[in-house]
Amino acid sequence: MDIGAFLGLEQLTWGVLIFIVVAAFAAGWIDAVVGGGGLLQLPALLLVPGITPVQALATNKLASVFGTATSSVTYYRRAKPDIRTALPMAAIALVGSFGGAAVATILPPAAFKPIIVIALLAVALFTAFRPQLGQRTLLRFHGHRHHIAAGAAGLAIGFYDGLIGPGTGTFLVITLVTLLGYDFLQASAKAKIVNLATNIGALLLFIPHGAVLWVLGGILAVANVAGSYLGSRMAIARGTRFIRVVFLIVVIALIVRLGIDVWHENVLPWLASR
Repeated sequence: MDIGAFLGLEQLTWGVLIFIVVAAFAAGWIDAVVGGGGLLQLPALLLVPGITPVQALATNKLASVFGTATSSVTYYRRAKPDIRTALPMAAIALVGSFGGAAVATILPPAAFKPIIVIALLAVALFTAFRPQLGQRTLLRFHGHRHHIAAGAAGLAIGFYDGLIGPGTGTFLVITLVTLLGYDFLQASAKAKIVNLATNIGALLLFIPHGAVLWVLGGILAVANVAGSYLGSRMAIARGTRFIRVVFLIVVIALIVRLGIDVWHENVLPWLASR
């Protein structure tokens, strides 16, 4: 069977397909534990011969919707997150994600990446040197102030997800831990619900533009769901300490990944112009 012809990507081979399916499974696992699975899934999709960046972004979002939906349900059943915070935050994040995806069509993401790298570096150092951070829930706001802070965070991170994307789940977790005061397990549970909304928000823009590769996205969605289910079960079973360790690993990987982009997109052009 010619898999490339079947999926509408003439140069796609079985070897490349197997590679991106494995990447989608691993991405689902990482996303379920602490977010940041796009670090694997999106670059893997960009290796598919003939695929455009917009198609890769859109297809990545399609697979991620199913993965985050799976982990959201698993966390909800076992960790019982407070949906009075998660659902309004998710609704606002969806709007932010749609807006970010719209801006992404006219504004180069490279303009924002240096700021994101600096922010991630600060987050990594802050988390590494505060071992008690996120060990238990100590809410910093109450009543309307709590929901306003959650909504503002959801809008900003949703916008980032639509505009750039990598590390959205990671930013959600660290915001829920440091700004709102949740432990890592509860933060991860709420982050999945919000991340599901941001993925849907971006898809609402990509689908009308015909950017989604539905069959390939469906195959990756199955792998993403399997990884998400396994990851969420492991995170719930092993608890906050396990999530914190994975969180730091993913943040460091994200710093390296975006740092390489900043070097090629910002630093090298600046040096060449001197």
